[in-house]
Amino acid sequence: MGAPKTGNVRNVVLVGQGGVGKTSLAEAMLHLSGKTARLGGHDGTKPTLDYDPEEVKRAFSISTTIAPIDWKGARINVLDAPCYPDFIGDAFAAMSVCETALFVVDAEAGPQPTTVKLWYAAEDLRLARAVFVNRLSRSEASFATTMDLLQERFGTRLGAVTLPWGEGEDFDGIIDLVRMKARHCNGAEAVESEIPEEYRAQAEEAHDHLCELVAEADDELMMKYLEGEETLTQEELEGLLSKAIAERIFVPVFAGDCIKEQGVNSLMDDIATYFPAPTDYGEMPLIDGDSLKISSDDDRPVAFVFKTLADPQQGRISFIKVLTGTLEPGLELINARTRKSDRLAHLYVMCGRDMTEVGHAYAGDIIVAPKLAAETGDTLSITGKVEAAAFKFPNSQYRIAIEAENRGDEEKLYTFIEKACKADPTMSIDRDEETGQTIISAVGEAQVSVLLNRLEDRTKVVAKSVPIRIPYRETIRRTASAQGRHKKQTGGAGQYGDCWLRVEPLIGPDGTSDGYEFVDEVVGGRIPRSLIPAVDKGVQETMKDGIIAGYPLTGIRVAVYDGSYHSVDSNEMAFRAAARIGLRKACADADPVVLEPIEEITVTIPESYAGAVMGDISASRGRVTGMETDERGDTVVIAQAPLAELTDYSTRLRSITRGTGDFTMKPAGYEQVPYDVQAKLVERYEEGRAK
Repeated sequence: MGAPKTGNVRNVVLVGQGGVGKTSLAEAMLHLSGKTARLGGHDGTKPTLDYDPEEVKRAFSISTTIAPIDWKGARINVLDAPCYPDFIGDAFAAMSVCETALFVVDAEAGPQPTTVKLWYAAEDLRLARAVFVNRLSRSEASFATTMDLLQERFGTRLGAVTLPWGEGEDFDGIIDLVRMKARHCNGAEAVESEIPEEYRAQAEEAHDHLCELVAEADDELMMKYLEGEETLTQEELEGLLSKAIAERIFVPVFAGDCIKEQGVNSLMDDIATYFPAPTDYGEMPLIDGDSLKISSDDDRPVAFVFKTLADPQQGRISFIKVLTGTLEPGLELINARTRKSDRLAHLYVMCGRDMTEVGHAYAGDIIVAPKLAAETGDTLSITGKVEAAAFKFPNSQYRIAIEAENRGDEEKLYTFIEKACKADPTMSIDRDEETGQTIISAVGEAQVSVLLNRLEDRTKVVAKSVPIRIPYRETIRRTASAQGRHKKQTGGAGQYGDCWLRVEPLIGPDGTSDGYEFVDEVVGGRIPRSLIPAVDKGVQETMKDGIIAGYPLTGIRVAVYDGSYHSVDSNEMAFRAAARIGLRKACADADPVVLEPIEEITVTIPESYAGAVMGDISASRGRVTGMETDERGDTVVIAQAPLAELTDYSTRLRSITRGTGDFTMKPAGYEQVPYDVQAKLVERYEEGRAK
């Protein structure tokens, strides 16, 4: 498999709702192009692309795989991206290096929530878009209804370039509206024939509509077309089609069925002929606000790592888009992020799991390289001064605490997951110093499940998820005083400490309880100056353990204003003990309360789900503070709610909105918990102490 020239490359990412046949389409393309002997993943054959054991077990893609296909003089790099919600981050990464996003849509279901989300992501990336309407052989399939739904959701720039030749059990091929021929797939070859008479009128009407849409790519032809002076010639239509797709004026819609392999040949023909090459896409945005034109003429090679994979057999693999120049084995490039060099020892073209070594790769192509230190999102170049702008990942708001089942495995657990998170930026791992837990942030539950399964398979470390501990705090609501007296005599020198403490709420600038302040008001030498710091230390030690529920005490001013000492038995330890006693007694009379962390959440949803979302927020002890409509017509709800009620919000929102909702969350301070919640926390603390 030789390296294709830049102008012959077509980078296409397959996206859409999970389960609509994206991988089946890629497998059909591999089969029809002669890359595989049989249609993978059908009638008991093993799929070429979904080879990971977790993918086999779950029956859906969880990682982007590549299918390089040579067709009609073009190299079509098909990136089969996972679109199950928990693994959608790979789809965002794959879209960042492709010129065209090909949306696979079910002919029965039409555009579904994930399709809509990814459509707007492709729009933000300014990608050319196309649609393949799949499964037209099913009984309830309707190409016309699906087209109506697509245009209703995404606009009237979408137009058919192929029509189904029959539907349901009668589906037998497609009608090519560009070439005005009927096509039936017979093995690898598509047999052309004249359009059946019963479809002639429909095809001519659709052809005229196609010409009207494509003519918008040329102002002069558009005016002539609208004035009825002439219709587009075949040469004009085919000439403008590439421009209209590349400039996002027109979105072609294809009809077909992956399992019957109908319509796939025509799709590949049009990808090779009309879809944009890397040089047509424009320029790659750089982190400094500049941009880089994808070109093979530039002799300073630049490579962008858009994915890293830790394969148990092949080791660490970096997926690379060549931005400029030519890559060759042995080339040393500098990482713009680390300023360290990375050597490209070998270059491979990857098809599913299989890798074929190549001698070079030109700008625009997608290849893989093993054993690089680079991480996802890194840019490698001769100078190390070129850095591509980071692509946008979905929100990783699913948080779960994990712990090793066996003591002593914690370090192995943390090291493995930390490496996995570097390969997949939609995940992160942190140690929460306040609660002592190890926290994983991810897009969803299934993503964490796959991670823990791989942890066990590859390291034999078994980990489990546990509830997240909420970092509650305690404070006081009024002023109180108490004596702390510690006296112990055991023969010889004893211990004696005596101090009077006054506690009062300490209110921060934002009006909430925050911080700690210690005041020395002792006069007349009632406590020696050298022992005052011991009182402060004893107070702070007690604050860490809390007063009523075991949570850190905050928002308090403590004054020591009186006391007594013994010239022999008084020491630092005695006054620390006295301070602990005094603080507990004083706080018990100062209306101690528990505080809980409050989060501000911004939820973006279709308007139809606004009522259900606001109802759920209210049921979660939250309050809506604002609501607006964004530029796409979605409703944005801004609210505040306790963190304790939001630990599963990612899963809840997905269920409420059928996967259409998105949200961000940030800390908004602390507030007093309701008294019934406080009673439960205190009871749980007392039960724990009694054990």
